[in-house]
Amino acid sequence: MSGFGTTDITERDILSYVALGDSFTEGMSDPYPDSDTVPNGRYRGWADRVAEHLASHIDEVRYANLAVRGRLIRQIRDEQVPAAVEMAPDLITLCAGGNDIIRPGGDPDEVVQIFESIVADLTATGARVVVFTGFDTGMHSVMRHLRGKIATYNMHMRAVADRYGCDVVDVWSMRIFDDARAWSTDRLHLSSEGHRRMSLRVCEVLGLPTVGAWNEPWPPREPRDWRTARQEDLSWAREYLVPWIGRRLTGRSSGDNVTAKRPTLRRCDPGSRTD
Repeated sequence: MSGFGTTDITERDILSYVALGDSFTEGMSDPYPDSDTVPNGRYRGWADRVAEHLASHIDEVRYANLAVRGRLIRQIRDEQVPAAVEMAPDLITLCAGGNDIIRPGGDPDEVVQIFESIVADLTATGARVVVFTGFDTGMHSVMRHLRGKIATYNMHMRAVADRYGCDVVDVWSMRIFDDARAWSTDRLHLSSEGHRRMSLRVCEVLGLPTVGAWNEPWPPREPRDWRTARQEDLSWAREYLVPWIGRRLTGRSSGDNVTAKRPTLRRCDPGSRTD
């Protein structure tokens, strides 16, 4: 299939979309209402929401989501890219390399070489490819020291996107994510509201009409006292940070024994453009 080119996305009758990546694209931690009844949980996430947005404007949208939590960029290249190329979709979203960058010793220069090889393979299919910069971790006390590495990787990614004609979702500049309400209790993955806002931003990049704005200001929040904030930090470290460090030290991943939730292209039902 050929990519969009200059054709308006809403002028198409049939569209195929494949999402590649890690937990960000899988949709953690944005469960569907029936997630408690599904083994291991089932996440919605911004990519599913984007597919639903597309389906509300296009007669038939076929959608696959190959993303799996914890995947490193080499795993995405080896496991997901060949399948995506075989599907020959019209639209591909790619977010990869974040898990590599935040690991000790992660080298942005090495990671971007793999990233470019992925982009070369994907754009060769004729698909429209959308890539994502990394988040600014300046507001996160534990990951603040990674800002320099993430910024370096972002600049490399932008250069690759320019060379191959990819669209870029500049997540780094989205200051709306500086608010804790954009994040789940683990502080590593977007909340349901964070995923909703991300989907609106992606739709904006695609030129798809939406109801609502991704950067709508957060409502006022009641202040927390120091003691409450400190207790929340301690609880978070015990429940999430320590296990995360343990997995890094032992070479385990949250994605071990997890498979893609939507491994083949199948029809996507339309959803609300704002929920």
